[in-house]
Amino acid sequence: MRMRDLIGNIRYALRQFRSAPVFTAAAVLTLALGIGGTTAIFTLIDAVMLRSLPVADPGRLYRVGDGDDCCVEGGPQDRWGMFSFPLYERLKAEAPEFEDVAAFQTGRGQLSVRREEVESAARPLRSEYVTGNYFAVLGIGSFGGRVFTANDDRPAAPPVAVLSHRTWQGIYGGDATVVGATFVIEGHPFTVIGVAPPGFFGETVRSDPPDIWIPLQQEPMIAAGSGSLLRQSVSAWLRMIGRARPGATITGMGPRLTGVLRQWMVNDSGYPSNWMADVQRLLPKQVINVVPAGAGVAEMKEEYGRSLQILLSVCGLVLLIACANVANLLLARGVARRGQIAVRMAVGATRSEIVKQALTESVLLAIGGAIAGLWWRWLRRGCCWHLRFTARIFCRSAPGPHCWFWRSRLRWRWLRELFLARHRRGLRRERIRLTLCAGRDAARAIGLRSRARRYCWCRRLFRLYWWRARRCWGAA
Repeated sequence: MRMRDLIGNIRYALRQFRSAPVFTAAAVLTLALGIGGTTAIFTLIDAVMLRSLPVADPGRLYRVGDGDDCCVEGGPQDRWGMFSFPLYERLKAEAPEFEDVAAFQTGRGQLSVRREEVESAARPLRSEYVTGNYFAVLGIGSFGGRVFTANDDRPAAPPVAVLSHRTWQGIYGGDATVVGATFVIEGHPFTVIGVAPPGFFGETVRSDPPDIWIPLQQEPMIAAGSGSLLRQSVSAWLRMIGRARPGATITGMGPRLTGVLRQWMVNDSGYPSNWMADVQRLLPKQVINVVPAGAGVAEMKEEYGRSLQILLSVCGLVLLIACANVANLLLARGVARRGQIAVRMAVGATRSEIVKQALTESVLLAIGGAIAGLWWRWLRRGCCWHLRFTARIFCRSAPGPHCWFWRSRLRWRWLRELFLARHRRGLRRERIRLTLCAGRDAARAIGLRSRARRYCWCRRLFRLYWWRARRCWGAA
């Protein structure tokens, strides 16, 4: 009986909404604005501040040192977060609670990289020096080839490198022959032994993740002209992350490592003699904290966390105002429906039934606003993705000065066509039609006037589009 009453209330509410389309549209759009904006900001906060690293068992990862300085330090840091390579080796030996401890470069450098016998000009790629156990500590395998091992991080080891999946797809077009190929990095030949898995961006949450990883022991060879940092005991340029043993506890590790640090600063740091007076004075302030690193090194959290929280608060306030506006609309509509409610009560409706009907209408409006807000956010994201992907595919297939024309004309054509498209044709049919139109415009832009040539370009672009779409949907 209750289910029948609920269905009846829903049907009655839908009839009321249909009889008042202006009120329904105003309420749904108001809620969609607040819900869509709040959802978008919360998604950003989740990616920057809440989400764990895409690694195996992130709860067992701990960071040695929580200092947030960057990128090379040469003296006392008070709250330590960066270390020299000799100090890393000392602290690693004093941490038996960890299965293994990896070190990685603090800042990001750009190196000139060129694929031998394929590219004539080098391109800048963001690089990161890591120890040979870096991927093993994070629990990351390879998408293709293999990742580093301890044997790759020896001074006499052959120079090797690992590409990120994003770089392998975006720059080298997912070419399988990249694995095993020779790349010239700053004039030195390296062999790419593997590709990192998709979604792995490193240990640090930041807007510019590394494109290529290089073993730490190769740093002296690459930086020979500018001065190597590897064996300098004074220069702190590495961060440390460790994986705890099953059942191990890190209680007491921080004070023990702090004692090791202070002893090293006095006896083995290599600081100049004229620094030692200040070092001794600042020694009680030098501490090492061991903190969880399941969410990675949150540089963006430290840099943008406060701003994102303020932005989320503003969006929450906008959502609250939207809810208040919808409540005012419902109150005004309730006043206008007093006669109708009086008639219903006169024919036998109880107060509880009237309240249930009002609650049903409110819940349906909230659901409609949520669906509209999420749909609008998805539409904007999907439209931008299609524009970026198709322009990238075309300009990679036929690079030249016409790419600026292609991007500008394609962007406005797709926006116009996408928002004026009739939904009854179906999403798939619209994607096919817009892709063919984009291929036709691309062909005209570079002067392919022949109908046969334009058809070939349309077919080629269409096949590339759906090949990429099938790969993305299959991976998802």
